[in-house]
Amino acid sequence: MSTDQDPAEFALAADACLEQVSNWLEDFDPDEVDYTASDGVLKIEFPDGVTFVLNRQSAAQQVWFAAGARAWHYEQEADGSWHSTKGGENLVESIAEAVGAKLGRQVEF
Repeated sequence: MSTDQDPAEFALAADACLEQVSNWLEDFDPDEVDYTASDGVLKIEFPDGVTFVLNRQSAAQQVWFAAGARAWHYEQEADGSWHSTKGGENLVESIAEAVGAKLGRQVEF
């Protein structure tokens, strides 16, 4: 269940989430996976041109993650974690799984 936040609180929480993912991506070799971040959108970019997108959706108070043909919507829980609105998957675990699958190896967040 999402917490009911005012728009400014939501933007801060979502931006902190995107920053957490950006910091995690810093540990990768940029020749393996790179990223760009701008105004509530984080693009995870691979050398073959494939791009995953994590972005803030302020109107819905959600963070959306798209990887290939799959997409998920996440809401922030009371404990600060982000979980899928369908299935309850944890956001950072989903990102690690998708990046790992793309790289052909398991990665930890």
